[in-house]
Amino acid sequence: MLTFNLTVSVYDKTPLPVLAAGKLGLTEVDKCVILRKSLDARRKDRISYVYKVAVETKNEHRYINKEVSYYQMNIPTVERMTEGKKLVCRPVVVGSGPCGLFAALTLAYLKTNPIVIERGDDVDERIRKTEIFEKNLILDTESNVQFGEGGAGTFSDGKLNTGVNNEYVRAVINEFVQCGAPEETAYEAKPHIGTDKLAEVVKNLRKKIISYGGEFRFRTKLTDIETVCGKVNAAITDKGRIPCDRIYLAIGHSARDTFEMLFNKSIKMVSKEFSMGVRIEHLSDEINRSQYGAASPVLPAADYKAAVNVGEEGKLYTFCMCPGGKVINASSESGGVCVNGMSFHSRNGKNSNSALLINVGEKDWQSDHPLAGVEYQREYERKVFAFGNSYKPVVQTYGDFANGGKTGGNFGSVLPSVGTRFIKGNLEECLPDKVVRGLRKGIPLIGKALKNFDSPQAVLTAIEARSSSPVRILRDEKCMSSTEGLYPLGEGAGYAGGITSAAADGIRGVLAGAEG
Repeated sequence: MLTFNLTVSVYDKTPLPVLAAGKLGLTEVDKCVILRKSLDARRKDRISYVYKVAVETKNEHRYINKEVSYYQMNIPTVERMTEGKKLVCRPVVVGSGPCGLFAALTLAYLKTNPIVIERGDDVDERIRKTEIFEKNLILDTESNVQFGEGGAGTFSDGKLNTGVNNEYVRAVINEFVQCGAPEETAYEAKPHIGTDKLAEVVKNLRKKIISYGGEFRFRTKLTDIETVCGKVNAAITDKGRIPCDRIYLAIGHSARDTFEMLFNKSIKMVSKEFSMGVRIEHLSDEINRSQYGAASPVLPAADYKAAVNVGEEGKLYTFCMCPGGKVINASSESGGVCVNGMSFHSRNGKNSNSALLINVGEKDWQSDHPLAGVEYQREYERKVFAFGNSYKPVVQTYGDFANGGKTGGNFGSVLPSVGTRFIKGNLEECLPDKVVRGLRKGIPLIGKALKNFDSPQAVLTAIEARSSSPVRILRDEKCMSSTEGLYPLGEGAGYAGGITSAAADGIRGVLAGAEG
């Protein structure tokens, strides 16, 4: 095969194989495969798609030049990565988010018949529970936006882009496509699946793991770890004891009770810097016009990414931007409120939103206790709950927030999208002072680069406090903790930051401890 780049105007509807053939001076090629697709919007009067393609044609050697080279199709797979590896045990995987699912898939390919325990429900029942919460604010603390099959990423934009590009990441994306993710997931520069499609992908992953000998036990919570002479001997759950000599912890960033249990078991861990802030919402059309100008009607919903220095508060940055998405109530603990963002695959919602965050660390919670960050999260989530004595998030227009915090009259063109009811209020009363100062300094600075970002009608919703884990469970080069046979993995253990990197860490953690 041959590979080369094609730059195509967003208005050009010519089929890509025809354009590829034209690049070689041909009328047609035998095969054309998209390897990469990105959008170049640096110049709004000349926005283009940039493709990297691989084509098959006769006499390929004739077309080799400085722009055209040979290409060998090689798609990494998890199954291929396990070849030559061996593991003699029946391990337990704790958690069925991306990290747990891919750890279990790797273990299943190794023919270990893994047992996956998940404190929450399967994804269908979990969706039902979140709908109940959205409708009447009855929270199931074991099955919600944070806990259950698919993990927290199931209720998100489903982004698969990551700053890391290695064989683990490519294998993860390949498995997602095999399990029902859209074909373009394999080649988009910024792939996303969306909440609606992620649920089906997760179910298909589960079925695949089961077909290779895996077992799933839902509504089964890890409560203790039995050890003998410093080695794992069994997983203790609220449904009974499971003998095993390996436990793969993929517990997610919100398993506070599990962090506490591990600390009490003297598993070595440290507190970790994380971020806190709000969700900011704008009209999708405004963001699209700001990013794409006149081309916005022919392009998908626009995303953005921004970071600005705000003096002693550090850096204010956007995170987990959800084009055409909505804010969701992501509460998981009794008496606390937190929010997140999500999008469906179509990204066709009226609003777009992102997290606006400031880093917090030991200087803020003034303690070196490993769980001090957890308590800091909890303190402010409880402040939001106490604001209205309910699970309703606190919402305020940016105009009111910027003008001293007094809450005025009705909303403008941007209406809050959070599905549960909300309370209009002064965000100063439920955010750390550092975060309040950072938001007030930083939003106008972002507005200089992104038109209308600092519109008075933009809506802020509190509190976003679960951007990453507040702890890191220490592990060695084989991904094993201070207890032999215990492998802390993924985002909850402090080693990943998103769906793809968490899934990749699940693969890496299993292979690191396998023989061969």
